[in-house]
Amino acid sequence: MGHWWQRDIVEPGKLPLLLALAAFVLTFLITRAITRLIRAGKGPFGNVQAGGVHIHHVVPGVILTLVGGFGAVAGGRHGFGSCLAAVVFGIGAGLVLDEFALILHLDDVYWTEAGRKSVEAVVLTAALVGLWLVGLSPFGVDDMSEGELQDRGNVISTVAVNFLFALVILAKGKPRMAVFSVIVPLVGLIGAIRLARPGSPWARRFYRRRPRARARAALRAYHHDRRWSRPRRALQDWLGGRPDPEEPRRAVERN
Repeated sequence: MGHWWQRDIVEPGKLPLLLALAAFVLTFLITRAITRLIRAGKGPFGNVQAGGVHIHHVVPGVILTLVGGFGAVAGGRHGFGSCLAAVVFGIGAGLVLDEFALILHLDDVYWTEAGRKSVEAVVLTAALVGLWLVGLSPFGVDDMSEGELQDRGNVISTVAVNFLFALVILAKGKPRMAVFSVIVPLVGLIGAIRLARPGSPWARRFYRRRPRARARAALRAYHHDRRWSRPRRALQDWLGGRPDPEEPRRAVERN
């Protein structure tokens, strides 16, 4: 166990990535805890106002992300400077992705159903960086031997095939699986074989004259959503807080 830690985590090239991931996750958790306290009217915290404008934490997040990113480029991969830049970048990225839904919708949807996309983005990012941290490289390059890595044709073909799998899965209406397939090629193979979701570009193009395939895709999607929607919502509520009911929010907006 100790050898694995030294080989795959604490080596100089990966220490900044570990620090960035830790800062990213901790920033998201602390930020959500503070915003939930503000929402409940508890604690010493409050919204930041400047000239009557609500300053969302995505603003300092963007600044810290830029500072950390440029600092990492300037400082290289070794030394205290690179570790500090990684922490700053992780904090900034955590603040930015905590309000990912606001950027996507260009609206303050933080405590709405649409705001759940921020939690999904954070969880997905943390999972992918964690997989990369333990040694998995994008598009299955880590599965190749030294001899295969030296053959440029093998590398290019492997990356191209796995990238094609990711595009197929995305066309089938499964963006989460498509992202994970970039790191875990086996996921890409499974996703490329399975049925597309109803309404996806793949289903509209290839299931248009196949009523049985459309029916099977709809039934599979129904069972999948029924099985996983409740646990996924429970996890999102636990991490990010439960969204406001839609009707009261609409009434407030009308007034």
